[in-house]
Amino acid sequence: MRTALLLFCSLVGLAVGKEVFDDRKNPFSRRMSDFINSLNTTWQAGPNFHSSVRVGYIRGLMGEHPNSSEHRLTEVIHGNFSEELPESFDARQHWPHCDSIGLIRDQSSCGACWAFSAVSAMSDRICIHSKGKIQVNISAEDLLTCCDMCSFGCFGGNSSWAWRYWRETGIVSGGLYGTQDGCKPYTLPPCDHHVEGPLPKCGEFLPTPKCVNACRDGYDRDYHHDRFYGKEVYSIGKNEKQIRVEILKNGPLQAVMLAYEDFLHYKTGVYKHVSGKLLAGHAVKIIGWGTENGTPHWLVAN
Repeated sequence: MRTALLLFCSLVGLAVGKEVFDDRKNPFSRRMSDFINSLNTTWQAGPNFHSSVRVGYIRGLMGEHPNSSEHRLTEVIHGNFSEELPESFDARQHWPHCDSIGLIRDQSSCGACWAFSAVSAMSDRICIHSKGKIQVNISAEDLLTCCDMCSFGCFGGNSSWAWRYWRETGIVSGGLYGTQDGCKPYTLPPCDHHVEGPLPKCGEFLPTPKCVNACRDGYDRDYHHDRFYGKEVYSIGKNEKQIRVEILKNGPLQAVMLAYEDFLHYKTGVYKHVSGKLLAGHAVKIIGWGTENGTPHWLVAN
């Protein structure tokens, strides 16, 4: 799935729905978009997917495994933080020298949200903590294909294990499909997930590529020497101030949300769940926060 930046109400509170849309056969219909807009909520809906797209396909793109919470990393609590938190914050503006923060990657027809959001946040933090001296895109391909502990590649994974793998094994560099960026660029081609676009239409799910412990031809570093490692990995609880402090101190972070059918209709505004059935767990990257028309929100790269 490749989407730009979205505004979310608290990810902690996205699980409560209030209205029921009666057309269960086609959650992508214009009727559901119109129904959501009739609720006069904090966001605007519109069709993003063709009505022929299977719900199972979209659910498969949201690859965060339901048992991920059982393997959660040790929680860290920021104490004695005296600096006043700003009302709004955008990591792209705060660290303008880190191009990776605003980069939106395309996972293709592969349930790799768990890997993409993880390596995206890792890339940002490497740049931030090196004060811009290390500009690198950590390879989604390497994490997706070689982390056996993380789960099932394109058929879903566990975000917590992705971070453990970064700390214990390391992950090489690698950018977008079709580029010469890093050791292992992504090998699954981008496709058009939405109604209209310049790319080929997405088809059936692609198999997970094989793990290759080697860099692409012509790369100037050995695979094992190209690995980047995390010094410390941990989780942040549901307290919104703690999440903001973490982003302000250390950079964008990975988060897991529950995605409902109405999420597939998001266009603009501050998203919160108002209608539709639960689809799956979905991993995203939070890069900031703010308020729009009196509604506080997270700024999310999806």
